[in-house]
Amino acid sequence: MTFFQVFRALAATGLAALVTACGTTYELPGVDDSVNARATAMFAEAKSASPRSPASPALAQARFQRVASRIQPVAEALCKAELAQKGADCRVKLELDRQMAERNAYFTYAGPGNSDPVIRFTVPMLQDVESDDEVAFILGHEYGHLIGQHIVKQQQQAVAGALILGALTAYANAEAASAGQSHDPNAVGRNMEIGAAIGQKAYSQTYELESDMLGTRIAAAAGYDPVKGARFFARDEAARSQGGKLSFWGTHPADAKRLAVVLATVDQMKSGGPSGTR
Repeated sequence: MTFFQVFRALAATGLAALVTACGTTYELPGVDDSVNARATAMFAEAKSASPRSPASPALAQARFQRVASRIQPVAEALCKAELAQKGADCRVKLELDRQMAERNAYFTYAGPGNSDPVIRFTVPMLQDVESDDEVAFILGHEYGHLIGQHIVKQQQQAVAGALILGALTAYANAEAASAGQSHDPNAVGRNMEIGAAIGQKAYSQTYELESDMLGTRIAAAAGYDPVKGARFFARDEAARSQGGKLSFWGTHPADAKRLAVVLATVDQMKSGGPSGTR
């Protein structure tokens, strides 16, 4: 096989992986001008609210346990209905992250090969929430990352990005060498790392919006008000955590846009329209 054939094979493999992994699993609800206006007004109202003192760690942890007991069975039932054929593990461990001092909530896998799914909340995050509805929405949102298979997709996208950029760099080096021009022998490895990072971040904001939609449905099905829960978006930017993969604020879509998705999802549920899920 010639180098050009190898290049084409690598690039095609990367593109195929990227196409397979790209985009959301579910269709997001349509957002019109009236929904955007409601979202903007709601965000402004929540943003202007007076600051409040954080809850005690004991009260915060009690709230987490209380909400988790209602959200967990609803979310696991939806996960099993959506991912049964894929063999995904829907038995998520719900834990407190007592080490991180930042306000954060995140979904991850504790075991190798995307095994042992876990959702963790930091205690400062729980101290900051205003209501059970906010905890319910955030927890439902994190379950959305599992149901949407976002970490799995990001892993596939990272491989695709590395293959594509690595193959392009290798081809450029080969062309330079054949023309007697200088080239960087370390560029392939370096650019594969860059390609992996770029691929991993592809569609991240869309995944967050998909999790907002799924979190809205989970919270509502468990008897909570996801619109009240989504008011958590109006927290001060300076207080937000940047830590944690796929964290609640991990990719920063516009807050008003996220609120609009929540409102549109609720409108969709009330009207009996398509659920977005299969």
